[in-house]
Amino acid sequence: MKSYINEICAKYTTARDVREMGIYPYYRPISSGQDPIVQMADGTKVLMFGSNSYLGLSDDPRLKEAAIAAIKKYGTSCSGSRFLNGTLDLHEELEAKICKFVGKEDAVTYSTGFQVNLGVVSSLGFRGGYILLDDTDHACIIDGSRLAWSTVYKFRHNDMTVLEKKLRACEPEAPKLIVVDGVYSMLGDLCPLPTICELAEKYNATVMVDDAHGLGVFGENGSGTASHFGLTDRTDLIMGTFSKSFGSLGGFIAGDRDIIDFLRHNSRSLIFSASMTPAAAAAASKALDIMIEEPQRREHLWDVTRYAWKCFRDNGFDINATQSPIIPLMVRDTLKAMKIVTLAYNAGVFITPVIAPAVPEKDVLIRFALMATHERSHVDEAVEKLTKIFKDLEVI
Repeated sequence: MKSYINEICAKYTTARDVREMGIYPYYRPISSGQDPIVQMADGTKVLMFGSNSYLGLSDDPRLKEAAIAAIKKYGTSCSGSRFLNGTLDLHEELEAKICKFVGKEDAVTYSTGFQVNLGVVSSLGFRGGYILLDDTDHACIIDGSRLAWSTVYKFRHNDMTVLEKKLRACEPEAPKLIVVDGVYSMLGDLCPLPTICELAEKYNATVMVDDAHGLGVFGENGSGTASHFGLTDRTDLIMGTFSKSFGSLGGFIAGDRDIIDFLRHNSRSLIFSASMTPAAAAAASKALDIMIEEPQRREHLWDVTRYAWKCFRDNGFDINATQSPIIPLMVRDTLKAMKIVTLAYNAGVFITPVIAPAVPEKDVLIRFALMATHERSHVDEAVEKLTKIFKDLEVI
């Protein structure tokens, strides 16, 4: 006899239906590093435009060497949480470098970026307080707010008029936490941080920026969105991940020393989860060194990004209001988006679809992401192939 849970799950047929149509776009196994050209498990080689390795460091030999050296010294796991036995000198050294990099008093690392937002937002969502979220914030921010005691208000994406309206609705003396993405991971646009900081100061709120997609790309030495706007001192909390520009795995929150120390002792996803592996911490630390020492990586990323923007626009693509190496190719139809991904893969281009609930149905898109290891020739080939596909499906 099947359980009720089994029966409920069996009614989910969406993935099965798409597989039967031959256009299932997920869990495609790769058998090489995240380079401009990757080898798939079946031996096929494709252009990679679906990676978050913005600086192209995830397959860098220096990161590999740092990770190997850490494994030789510390082993493969810390076998415990940071709170108890899982703190290494490597973690503390990385945190000190992060503080200097993003310009904050203190920082603490978590084993994933998801766990950072889950733990920070839930811990700082005090009873009687308020959490204010952009309605396109990352899922881990949303999940963190669901675990908090605070009242949660959402405001329309980057709409500062609505944000102020929500702030006015809050009790003046209550704690208020505004959480936004620095760079939005699907549309590639930036948050209006100057206005957010002004409103936060007006209504005595705390500002937290999830800069997972901004670090390594924006700001001095790639130090992120707050640096890009010259607002490091007015941005209370800066969150980042090591799985993108840093080419590793893990995340951090940086800010005022008192807040970070509170999180060290109250953030459940930190206290009750195993710490970053030695290899991940060492790789992230080496990536940070390279990020600072090799500004030409970021410069090249921006050159190829601006080139790609122009190529797509010249060929009639709607790339929305992107301001970053994340380029949304608007499709606005789920089935067509999945067909595009399949046809592109067959033509030698790896891209990813973004469908509901990640975005509303009217905003379904193809996410085209660039790395510092891409060349203009890679972009030319991809744009040529995608232009044909989009035209054949009457998207452009």
